[in-house]
Amino acid sequence: MNNAKLGNPAVVGLAGFGLTTLLLQFHNLELLGLGPVVAMGFIFGGLAQLMAGLMEQKTGNNFGFAVFTSYGAFWIGLGIIWILNHLGVYSSSGTDVGYYLVAWTLLTAIFWVGALFIHTAMVLTFSTLLAGFIFLDLGHFGFPLFNKVAAIVLIVCALLAWYMMAAIILNELAGRQMLKTGKAWIRK
Repeated sequence: MNNAKLGNPAVVGLAGFGLTTLLLQFHNLELLGLGPVVAMGFIFGGLAQLMAGLMEQKTGNNFGFAVFTSYGAFWIGLGIIWILNHLGVYSSSGTDVGYYLVAWTLLTAIFWVGALFIHTAMVLTFSTLLAGFIFLDLGHFGFPLFNKVAAIVLIVCALLAWYMMAAIILNELAGRQMLKTGKAWIRK
């Protein structure tokens, strides 16, 4: 029997999600070009999150498995949309991307309910993610001002994801709870 301590794959998943989300919002606020976002969308937000999700499956964490593999696929899919647009293979309209985002909004709503059973930091992260997706949906269906609102909300979401990552890492290293994540909003 192997008693070797395994690392927590959530730290990589949260880091990739937070960093890529943050970069995309800098792009949406017109502070950053699309190139770094595409690169991180494929590698850190996409591949690394997908790998973290697959590792979560090995730990028996269905929530982490579903979330990290799903959002890893989200980033890879979004990167493919951008590449296809750039190469002129298929030009996605704002409405096309809007429907892509609506589908992800619905999936995020399911994950938001799941987050209620975990802890406050998870609820806040998924609440801002869900709100951000809703604002992006509105932005892609004729209300472009909401894309800027979404960017601000999603920057908060990215920082909350990093907070959870920091809590996992620092609490383990310190051997005590330095950063609190709160209690579940719904008890089992």
